[in-house]
Formats: sequence, C-alpha cells, structure tokens
Amino acid sequence: MTRIKLTVEYDGTGYVGWQTQDNGPSVQARLEQALGELFGAPVESVAAGRTDSGVHAAGQVVCFDSPRELPLKAYTMGLNGLLPEDISVVGAEVAAAGFDPRRGARGKRYRYLISNRRARSPLRRRTHWEIFQPLDVGAMAEAARALVGRHDFSAFRASDCQAAHAVREVNVLEVTGRAGDEVALAVEGTAFLKHMVRNFAGTLVEVGRGRRPVGWVREVLESRDRTRAGPTAPPQGLTLVEVLYGSG
Repeated sequence: MTRIKLTVEYDGTGYVGWQTQDNGPSVQARLEQALGELFGAPVESVAAGRTDSGVHAAGQVVCFDSPRELPLKAYTMGLNGLLPEDISVVGAEVAAAGFDPRRGARGKRYRYLISNRRARSPLRRRTHWEIFQPLDVGAMAEAARALVGRHDFSAFRASDCQAAHAVREVNVLEVTGRAGDEVALAVEGTAFLKHMVRNFAGTLVEVGRGRRPVGWVREVLESRDRTRAGPTAPPQGLTLVEVLYGSG
C-alpha cells in the first residue's frame, strides 16, 4: 500500500475535535467517511495531533494507507467533493512507508486570535475570543517572554491532561497587534500539553487587562500550580497553523 500524507484545513466550530468520539461529529470521522466513499472500503487515518472541540486547523497533517493507486489530485479534488464545506484537503503527497505524522513531527505552530474591538464582531465570533476592554498588548508581550524556553508547564496543563510529564520546550511566543483591534499570539514549540496554548492566552489576558503585573506570569510558571494561572481561553480563537517536519 502507498502511504499518503494530507494537509487538512478545517473550521472546528461544528465538531467535537479532530478525534472520533461518541458525543458528536468529529473531523476524523468525516474525513474517514469521505475516504471510504472514495475507495469503496473503510480507511483508517492518523493525525499529527488532536485538536479540541471548536478549535480550527490550517495545517493539520493526516496519513493513511491507500487501498489502491490513485492520482494525487484524487486526494484533493476528489475528497473535497465528498467533504463538507468546513473541511478541505489543501495538499496531498506520497509519504515514506511507515511515516507517522505525530512521532515524525519536530514541532507545531499555533495562532490564538483575540478581537479587542469595543463592539462585538459578527465576522470574528467563530475565529476570535472577543474581549471588549482595551488590552495592554505591550505588557502581554513582555510577560510572554517568561514562557519561552524549556520549562515544566504544569501550571498551564488541563487537569485531565494525560501526558506523562509537563516538561516542554516553547521556541516562540509572540504577542502582536494593538488595543481596540486584533491581538494575536504566535506560539511554536516541540510539543504541547492539553489546553496549554489556551491557558497561555487566558493567563496573558489577565496581564493585558491590568489585573496582574508582568512578573506574575513567571511566578505562575515557577509555581507549577494550575490554580494560580488564568482561565482557559475559549477554543474558537485557536488554530493549528502548521506541523513542522525535517531539520529546518
């Protein structure tokens, strides 16, 4: 069988997340349904990582073993003709035999968007966390520097996170934008804990709102205590931008 690597984009609003679950529709289930229709037989897929309910992806990586040879355009044009409008295969290529999209990844890039307008935005409500109080973006950016590097991120993991340990390496955490418009967090790391980026966002917003000083974020990190960090930011602001492979 030929191993196929897909790059998949999706609006996660209507899904319980990437992974197939019993409590609602998932992106994985819809993709595997389309693959089954394309091949006339069940096809199992694996992804670079889970995304939570309501979280989006611009560059989720998915692999499967193709039951028969098809031209690559069948995996883009053909599958997109079978998928709903909120899921799209934006790239397809032949992968090495045994390629694992999760274990083969050297890191991921995420983006978290905040709409900081004073009025609600009908066009941003599915892709941004709407905060109407002006944020101090400079203070958020300064506080974010404490989270770059290799640390124990226990203070930023979900209570039900199943990871064996909380040590992770964050290579990039940048806060850009301006109060009264859009604020963006760009995060890149080797691996992430459950809700880690959303907990970064919720904690940095506490600083942006003036509720906490810049130095508080480092104190939270060093405490390794989830109860000391900010709230988990809502899912719709988060997008998996890219899964990183190779040595670059």
